[in-house]
Amino acid sequence: MEILIYGIVNSVSLALMALGFTLVYGISRLPNFAHGAFYILAGYLAWVGIRSLDMGYIVSVLLTIFAVGLLGMAMYRFFLIRVRGMPISEIIASYAMGLFILEALRWKGLKGMTFTLPVIYPGTIFLFDVPLDYQRLLVVAIGAAIVAGLWLFTKFTRLGLALRGIAQDEQAAMMLGIDSDAMATVATGLGSALAAVAAIVLLPLGNIVVEAGYQVLIFAVAVCIVGGLGSWAGAVLASFIIGFAQILTVSYMQSHFQVVVALLAIILTLILKPSGLFGRQKQLEERV
Repeated sequence: MEILIYGIVNSVSLALMALGFTLVYGISRLPNFAHGAFYILAGYLAWVGIRSLDMGYIVSVLLTIFAVGLLGMAMYRFFLIRVRGMPISEIIASYAMGLFILEALRWKGLKGMTFTLPVIYPGTIFLFDVPLDYQRLLVVAIGAAIVAGLWLFTKFTRLGLALRGIAQDEQAAMMLGIDSDAMATVATGLGSALAAVAAIVLLPLGNIVVEAGYQVLIFAVAVCIVGGLGSWAGAVLASFIIGFAQILTVSYMQSHFQVVVALLAIILTLILKPSGLFGRQKQLEERV
């Protein structure tokens, strides 16, 4: 029962880390390798608002999400738009932006146990005799709410339908008057904001350190590759596969093997099924 409960929590945590990355790639076919940097930057900005500026928890969190979302939009409009359509350059450019942010935060002293966010709701509950703190329950609830909210947003709103149109067939959507760059800007902003939400929810369970940004990027890439690049359903399913594999590894081996599990998932997927569970890339036999 402990493996089941904590496996669900870990799987939803991975989904929260990966949804923003999946959203950006699914709509604009742009791999945002600054995703982990935005995650840590959001945690740091929230910490500054709460601890240093005394703005209050809610105000700090809302301003952080808004600011990181704007930064993501600005990164696309002034930086990534110039290399869009050049896959290698897109990866290098976004990763360079992420490195700049993370190493600037390291230079500011972002290390050790100095920077921690408060939990949203303190306390512990017992589920089937398994102790579980309320923060982890909130992770599950917020993760489910975000997945449902994204589905409703892309299904029943004008902007969401435009984003779906670009994701499904960019050329046809542009013929109907949808601006591809504008949608890519919105998608990058939303993806960055989702990284900020994940940080606000997950970082109270640990410390705000630069290394966590690299780890989140690895987890997000692993989830997206296993699920299939651009597939939201695949990302959620892959989160549960990798999440439970990590919990089993922690239970029977050691905790530092979690990253190894994610890397093995990437390698095995690329060998056995390069397009992932629900991906649309051509398999090798189709390309030859």
